[in-house]
Amino acid sequence: MQWTLLIPLKPLVRAKSRLSDTAGDGLRPGLALAFAADTVAAATACSSVRDVVVITDDALAGRELGALGATIIPDTPRRGLNAALSHGEAAVRGERPTAAVAALNADLPALRTAELGRVLTAAASPRAFLADTAGTGTTLLAAAPGTPLRPLFGGASRLRHLASGAVELAPDQVESVRRDVDTGADLRAALSLGVGPRTAAAAAGLLIPDRFVPD
Repeated sequence: MQWTLLIPLKPLVRAKSRLSDTAGDGLRPGLALAFAADTVAAATACSSVRDVVVITDDALAGRELGALGATIIPDTPRRGLNAALSHGEAAVRGERPTAAVAALNADLPALRTAELGRVLTAAASPRAFLADTAGTGTTLLAAAPGTPLRPLFGGASRLRHLASGAVELAPDQVESVRRDVDTGADLRAALSLGVGPRTAAAAAGLLIPDRFVPD
């Protein structure tokens, strides 16, 4: 099965506010864009991914991520993450009703293409999700053809997705798909794991020596 990935991204000036103790207002937008670009680049290279759709109103992000192969859809609802994902799902399934869709966080700078493929292969249930490294949030929510996505992201979304009937995925060796970045500690952990080149450049000298994702 091939998937359409839906990646929501808020305007860069408002993105990653919890990184304020690590990166000032002048650096955070660039970091947020770098996270998203490395996420999109790894996702578009995955053989299980048919296409990547980014839902954003940020013009710069739209240009940069579009150049990486993503389709850009404006965030017309402007009512937050879940509304943006539902909007993207409706747009995709309006053209392809049988599309398999999966919501993916935009802040996975260490994302490995092969690990994403393992997660998508494991998503055999009608609706399934992957918890983040902390075990409280969600980094990926997948819905098979004919199944509504019903995104419940934000805060302790793992429990909400479980309560909604989604199956929790636990494939081996997929740390890069779970390692989202909200805080300085998260960024340090991602850098240690090995991030993509755009994040490595944007974070150079910020926390620890950067490391690149192996080719």
